[in-house]
Amino acid sequence: LEPYRGRVYDPCCGSSGMFVQSVEFIRAHAKGNGNGGKAKADISIYGQESNYTTWRLAKMNLAIRGIDGQIAHGDTFHNDRHPDLKADYILANPPFNISDWGGDRLREDKRWKYGAPPVGNANFAWVQHIVHHLSPTGVAGFVLANGSMSSNQSGEGEIRKNLIEADLVDCMVAMPGQLFYATQIPVCLWFLARDRKNHKFRDRRGEVLFIDARKMGQMVDRTHRELTPEEISRIAATYHAWRGEKRALSGVEGKAGEYADIPGFCKAASLDEIRKHGHVLTPGRYVGAEAQEA
Repeated sequence: LEPYRGRVYDPCCGSSGMFVQSVEFIRAHAKGNGNGGKAKADISIYGQESNYTTWRLAKMNLAIRGIDGQIAHGDTFHNDRHPDLKADYILANPPFNISDWGGDRLREDKRWKYGAPPVGNANFAWVQHIVHHLSPTGVAGFVLANGSMSSNQSGEGEIRKNLIEADLVDCMVAMPGQLFYATQIPVCLWFLARDRKNHKFRDRRGEVLFIDARKMGQMVDRTHRELTPEEISRIAATYHAWRGEKRALSGVEGKAGEYADIPGFCKAASLDEIRKHGHVLTPGRYVGAEAQEA
């Protein structure tokens, strides 16, 4: 997402990792521009964390790096500490599939514009909380369990359909398993954008980019996989090229270039295609098979 300037929000910020990465990204980019890494990060940071000990860690993590941030303590669903915030960037890694989030007490919440999320699973409560806090030109990127791309249980399919039909879904990335220390399961990345008309980039309405990165990454030990910098750059450059960016990308030489579908890796699918697939957002359904050597 490259949050250079504006309001950056994480509704479940843990120990503030996303904020530290955002500021480090800006500093790295400043170095690349010959400023010696001295560029001041022109971002305002807002976060919330429910676990008291983790919240204290988050505050400390920012303080020791000299980063200012408004990190609040409390349950984001039941005590939203930034109720009026409209963020330019939202980055989050919400806890997956939580069943005890107290959804039964929030059936009529104003955040559920696309449908009331099931009481037994908070995935689409997180998604809609994120949409609720996006500014009119805001973009969001977050990690979710793979079930969120295809589940039809307890009205989840209807919420996903409503998000797609509202033209909020920008890009979906399927990731390999074993990327996290806490869980072995493969996950997906959702990218949402409030204004896909032509705020900064080209008009992307009625189109969603699908990237299948399940075969990427290298095992760094018996249980843990990591994406290489080249693989991360390839995914980012694909998204940036599809969005219509014509500038050099940080970490990638030259221009973003023209976007093209690559069988087995990426596909720009129309809304009609997604409707034919019952509003399922699994990239493997769209990207097709890799071209085989003859």
